Amino acid sequence: MNVTIRRAGTDDADFLVELIAHEDVEPFLAAVRAKDHEEIASEIARSVEDPHAFGLFVIEVDGERAGTMRFTRANERSRIADLGALAVHPSHRGAKVADTAARLLQRHLFDDLGFHRLQMEIYAFNERAMAHAERAGFTREGVRRKAYWRNDTWVDGVLYGVIAEDRQDAV
Repeated sequence: MNVTIRRAGTDDADFLVELIAHEDVEPFLAAVRAKDHEEIASEIARSVEDPHAFGLFVIEVDGERAGTMRFTRANERSRIADLGALAVHPSHRGAKVADTAARLLQRHLFDDLGFHRLQMEIYAFNERAMAHAERAGFTREGVRRKAYWRNDTWVDGVLYGVIAEDRQDAV
């Protein structure tokens, strides 16, 4: 199995819209995010126009689209990026595709774009994502208690971070 990542292109918009709307994906993603074709196309354009500040990526397995993830520069001076919207299609789950893709993105952000810190927040009910974060080398740093109204209830946000010195390069 060969896992790769690449910046999303305009021909990926339909795949991305379908993926994030999938019934086994949507409940775990941020409630406020690009959801329709026009919003996704706008994010693809932004990723191409300002690749050091924003990136929308497609995860591929043996050349087939399998998922997505993104980053946003949170602090230019301190070289911090916020990561999010990691989603792997259910047909590709269980093979550690997300773990490999996350390490590839870390390598790109640290080595190619010069970031020092990568951070993300995960809904506390998303145990699979929290286990993934720890396998991918992130450290649990804290909790925002009942910070988000999601799926008709208040949920915690669990904060994770990894710095360049912590990285795990084994892909």
